[in-house]
Amino acid sequence: MTITSIFRKEVLAMSAYKVADATGLIKLDAMENPYSWPEDIKTDWLETLKDCPLNRYPDPEARQLTATIKHLNQIPDQFDVLLGNGSDEIIQLLLMALPASACVLAPDPGFVMYKQLSLCLGLNYQGIPLLADSFDLDMPAMLAAIEKYQPSVIFLAYPNNPTGNLFSEASIRDIIKTAKGLVVIDEAYAPFADASFISSLGQYDNLLVMRTVSKLGLAGLRLGYIAGTPDTIEQLHKVRLPYNINSLTQITADFALSNKALFDQQTQQICAERSVVFNRLNTLNGITVYPSSANFILFKTPENRANDIFASIKQQGVLIKNLSAQGGLLADCLRVTIGKPEENTAFITALTKCLGAP
Repeated sequence: MTITSIFRKEVLAMSAYKVADATGLIKLDAMENPYSWPEDIKTDWLETLKDCPLNRYPDPEARQLTATIKHLNQIPDQFDVLLGNGSDEIIQLLLMALPASACVLAPDPGFVMYKQLSLCLGLNYQGIPLLADSFDLDMPAMLAAIEKYQPSVIFLAYPNNPTGNLFSEASIRDIIKTAKGLVVIDEAYAPFADASFISSLGQYDNLLVMRTVSKLGLAGLRLGYIAGTPDTIEQLHKVRLPYNINSLTQITADFALSNKALFDQQTQQICAERSVVFNRLNTLNGITVYPSSANFILFKTPENRANDIFASIKQQGVLIKNLSAQGGLLADCLRVTIGKPEENTAFITALTKCLGAP
């Protein structure tokens, strides 16, 4: 027996997704909400979990949680919602349902799992470079690629990860109208952007809108959801594993989303701190900082210094994300999640020291 004779060549050629160890560090690398819950909210939450029937399988369709999600997001009744173990599972389900020859298209750089899962499943993945000066969509290139490859699925992160910007709404609508396949608008960072395509679901039969509760402040639950026409969602249910959303997640997410005011307050704090960090980065010589509508900021370091600066910041106790190794438009780029004020100050202080600024 040899490993190469057992596993598909696509899997053998890949590298596993690595998560950095943040033990003992200020963790600003994973776009998490840094705020926890007040003690009274925690007490109420634990009370709701007390009678959870752990001896029984969870509701396979998570009906109560689905109803809460549809209500809070104002998803029209004529559209269905599928829940996943994080958005990653939903992306995987969608790609698993495609024929082996299908093309998947997304801007580059974009969310890494679009490409990772497409290649893992042996699909034809096409990444279309963004405009270098603005990270916006290169519409002539996008439309030409749609015409050439006829993708079954197009992923558009809105705002985009890892660049943080919102693509032009008009450009996205042109893509939806041009595409013969599905267009998935990935709104993982919608709480920080005040922009959404959910209200446009009724305008396009091929539009799907995907969201997650991870960035909102519930990353530990691993819960994502996607809304679209019943005919499309029905196909995803066919490949979804039964009971994919466990009972504790269903109860906790429903409880948490019923405390919307708490998350709205935390989101406002994060957006306010985003402005502070952006302005402070703008004062540093040699740093190019990019506008963000998400809960993170992408910035470019002096040429060939990203690795050293990343390592130095980490040595000073702050973990951010090094994107430079991806090359292309991300060469010399680092990304920092917006944390609490004192965490952001620690990051700026560490970066300033790396640059030798007073």
